[in-house]
Amino acid sequence: MYKVRLTNQAKEHLMLIRNYYKDELKEPDVAYRLINLLKSKMMSLSKMPYRVKCVDEEPWRRYGLSKIIAKNYNIYFLIDDDKKIVNIVAIIYSRMNQDNQLKITMD
Repeated sequence: MYKVRLTNQAKEHLMLIRNYYKDELKEPDVAYRLINLLKSKMMSLSKMPYRVKCVDEEPWRRYGLSKIIAKNYNIYFLIDDDKKIVNIVAIIYSRMNQDNQLKITMD
């Protein structure tokens, strides 16, 4: 079993997603369900995180970055095999420019 950890950036992404649905769209129930879905997907990585292949795009592939999809969001993560930790680094809306958002997140 791997431990799943969220970076501060990923925690901020979750908070922004929640606030957008809750405050902007006035849909607190949707916000609650979506955050639970995202958390569930992330926690599923505690078992066999390597079932998800690395992304194809460079330079992210070189870093070993992988992603899973949950609804309209891409969840990016790195695996630290020595420490048995999956580090969630970003949660990005799928219609956004992923490369630009990752550059912001990974810098």
